[in-house]
This record gives sequence, structure tokens and C-alpha cells, in this order.
Amino acid sequence: MELLKKSAIELAQMLRAGEITSVEITEACLDRIAAVNDRLHAFLFVDREGALEVARGVDADRAAGKDLPPFAGVPVAIKDNICQHGTPVTCGSKMLEGWIAPYDATVVANLKAARLPIVGHTNMDEFAMGSSTENSAFGPTVNPWGEDLIPGGSGGGSAAAVAAYMVPWALGSDTGGSIRQPGAVTGTVGAKPTYGNVSRYGVVAMASSLDQVGPCARSVADAAALQEILSSHDPHDSTSLPQVATGLHDAAAEGLAATDLAGLRIGVVTEMAGEGFEPGVLAVFNETVEALRARGAEVMEVSCPSFDSAIAAYYLIMPAEVSSNLARFDGVRYGNRVEPTSGPVTSETMMAATRGTMFGAEVKRRIILGTYALSSGQYDKFYGSALKVRTLVQRDLEAAFAQVDVLVTPTAPTVAFKFGEKSDDLMAMYMNDMTTTPANLAGVPAMSVPAGLSEGLPVGFQVIAPAHEDARMYKVAAMVEAIADPSARECPVEVGEK
Repeated sequence: MELLKKSAIELAQMLRAGEITSVEITEACLDRIAAVNDRLHAFLFVDREGALEVARGVDADRAAGKDLPPFAGVPVAIKDNICQHGTPVTCGSKMLEGWIAPYDATVVANLKAARLPIVGHTNMDEFAMGSSTENSAFGPTVNPWGEDLIPGGSGGGSAAAVAAYMVPWALGSDTGGSIRQPGAVTGTVGAKPTYGNVSRYGVVAMASSLDQVGPCARSVADAAALQEILSSHDPHDSTSLPQVATGLHDAAAEGLAATDLAGLRIGVVTEMAGEGFEPGVLAVFNETVEALRARGAEVMEVSCPSFDSAIAAYYLIMPAEVSSNLARFDGVRYGNRVEPTSGPVTSETMMAATRGTMFGAEVKRRIILGTYALSSGQYDKFYGSALKVRTLVQRDLEAAFAQVDVLVTPTAPTVAFKFGEKSDDLMAMYMNDMTTTPANLAGVPAMSVPAGLSEGLPVGFQVIAPAHEDARMYKVAAMVEAIADPSARECPVEVGEK
């Protein structure tokens, strides 16, 4: 277990020093997965042979004295909406059960170029739609902090896998907070890069203008290192930025070592620290802000009025794009097929049977909502108005960043809640994304750092930076990590063990 608690950076150092082999690390991760996955259900697919094959190759090349990438041999996991050639990719849906990816996503190609053994694919809400990973067609993931607690969503599998020491780091996708919100409730670090900094090619789309792949890790430095591996300009992705992320790990190291924060301007978003937030969450957030102030940071309140409407705009823009992106899954072009059991068999009845059977309730709900928002007579009233709010969010952030270096908020309004607690209250479930959606609407980088405990459960602290300033985000996040209660990122290892 001590080996599994090591950071990815520490493991890479041990590998380079010859203190351990990649096969030993990879087998330790795979053994841990075998021991706890039946109870936590963090993985939908485990590629033992594929991961060990890469590990053996790394060890052989290292023994032969060949030059290797700095993190070669450190295992990683990927969310199950990211294509890896020759492996099953389901997006947590019966619609894609049994589908084998015919190519690698660009981020997977980057992982392979970095020589990271990919141990498997993690569980998720169906097609990334949810805030709790209760919507997976293959069953929910359990938060390692408690057998009856949700791990956040939609990327609860990646967060749980990292928190439970099954893997040192993992990939997630963040459309409205699906890396950061699971990070907050599992005590892990989750980052959403600047939109376009990481390629979306080969990632099954939910809402194309919002989706962004990013890292999940147990430290800010590890997350920074993983984003540097993922970031690349990709001609296959028309939204891919020409500049790649560099200096992120150095920025994190600088932030972690900083003791005098004089000159740092921090903005507390007034709209994101009041009604709807648990007292314990606000207490941890305020204590962290005061600790930053005590080290010399200048803290000021910043108003972003559009944030009050951001969650409503998000839940119109996102379903509209969902209805378009998921139209292809009809049993003809893509997806499994279901034949109608009664009446005439036509393409229309077959599609209705397929989509009615293969999609879960939340996916259907969002498709219907998005289709309605885009319909004739409703477009301007709903979707058009949401786009105007999106512009206001972008303008509010531009104005805020003219005053401060970063903005901070709680990552989520609550700590991890129990399974089924919000299943019948969709508004309460959707409001879990209230602090994370503005960053997606604006395309700016944001990340969650474990800041402390409330009622014995982790609380996340969100750092938001201007577009293209990912390094600044990592630097400030590392400052937060340096002063935060370390117990917030130390999951009780006995939870989930057999």
C-alpha cells in the first residue's frame, strides 16, 4: 500500500533511479483494482495484459539504456468515453455496450507516446450526463470515503480510482464540472484546462462547445504533469489551440514552495458563497481564503452578476448540443439496435425502440429538453437567451480578471451526499454544478483542490484563471494545497477493501 500512496512524480523518480520497475508498479495497481473494484465499481474495463505489455517494454528499454519520456512506466486510467484502439468503450451506456474503439483518441495517443501503461477505463454517468455517477447503465461507483456516498459525476469512476489508490492519476472529461466536482467530494485534485488546450478528437461528444479533457490526481503537481502530457495541437480537432501547455509543473512547484504571497490578487465571487451552500463547506472555504490572506495575498470581493443565471444557461446550451450529438445513436448509424416487439417494423419504429430501450432516463430527459429548446418558436426564447447569458458570463470574467489574478469559489455547494438522496429532486442535483459551469461557458481554466474536511468528508476549493493562464491556475492551486488540511486528500485506505 505504501507504494500505491506514492505520487506519480515520486513513482517516476523511483523508476528512473532503478528502485522499482514499471511491471511492479503496474501489477500493484492491478492487484489493488482486483481487491476493491467489486465494491467500489470504479472500473468498467481492466486491461491487465495491455498495461503489463507496455510496462515490460518500458522496463526493457530502460535496462537497455534507451532514452525514455520522464513519466514512462507510470500507470494511468482513462474515463470510458475516451477511445482506445482495440478496447471496449461504452460511455456508461447500453447503447455502446460491446463496441470496440477502432482508433485512439489524441489524448490516448499522447499517453502512449509518453509510455504510460493504461490499466483500464473508469465508470461514468451515461454519456457524461450526471453529477453523481448514479446514472451509469452498469451501476454506480462508490465514493471510497463512505460505502453509501456518491463519488460525484460524471467522472466519479476516475476520481474514486485515484482516491482509493487504485491508480496514481487518471483522465476525465469536464463539460460542466465533471472533473472538478468529483474531485471535491473524493478529496482529489481535478483540473479543467483552457478550452482547446487538450484535443477532443476521439472523445465521445456530449456538448462540443463545453467538453474538455483534463487530469485527475492526488496532488496539484501530478495534475500539472499529466496536463502537459495531454496538451498538444491537433489538426483533427478544429477547436485545438496552436499553443500547448508548458511550464505547468514548474508553476505548481513554485506555488507549493511559496511562503510570501504578496502581490497575488484573489477575488472571492460574491454570488458563489451564500445561499445553497452547506455551512461546513463555507467554513472550510473561508478558512482557506483567510490563510491565503495571512500569507500576504490581497483578497477582495468580486461580483459576477451573470453567475446567478449561468446554471440555467448551461442547462439549455448543454442539452441542445446533446440532442444534436446523440442523434447519431439510432441503431442505424451508431449504437446497438433494438427491433420493435409489436406493430410494423420501419426505420422509425426501430429507432424509437432502440433509443427508448438503450438510453437511460437522464439521457432521454436532456435530449428532449435540448430538442425543445432548439425547436421552431422556442429557439430565441430559450437557446438564444442562454447564448446571451453565456456572453455575459464571459464579459463578467473579463472584467473580474482586470481586477484580480484568479477567482476562487467552493467547488461544490455540499460534501458527498448519499445514494438516492437527490434522485427525486432534479433541481437539487443540477445545482451541484452551480459553481463549476461558468468556467465551461467561458472556456477558462479551473481546478478543484482538497481544502479541508466538513463532517469528516472532503471539501473542494476552486481556482479559476483567465483563458490560456493554466500555469497561473496551477501556481495558485499549489499555494492552496500547501496551506490546506492534508487529511482532506488522504482517503481512509481500509474503505472498500475486502
